[in-house]
Amino acid sequence: PSLLLLLSSSLISDGVGAGWTIYPPLSSLIGQNGPSMDLAIFSLHLAGASSLAASVNFLVTMFQARSPDMTLERMPLFPWSIAITTLLLVLALPVLAGAITMLLTDRNFNTSFFAPDGGGDMML
Repeated sequence: PSLLLLLSSSLISDGVGAGWTIYPPLSSLIGQNGPSMDLAIFSLHLAGASSLAASVNFLVTMFQARSPDMTLERMPLFPWSIAITTLLLVLALPVLAGAITMLLTDRNFNTSFFAPDGGGDMML
């Protein structure tokens, strides 16, 4: 679903004019005033939510579905690397989702989290 939203955002209106970095000031509607940028930002939000769900799935499966003889000390390095990666994702993705949510509310509901003319902080 996230890829479909991202691809459909390039077909709506003028398309996403932010490039592959999505770097221009996105909190105001001056640069991108069409719904295409909102769809692209929402697709990033959806991709983050699915990554968070997959990370929790990996962690729960790894710690609950092991055989009784497989202790944590006897587990190979690959599952440990997956566990550490998913733990980092579980810690980082909610913060990024909060920032993307604030960006979407800045664009659609006239809040000023990132707009300095409304008292917001661009580096928040």
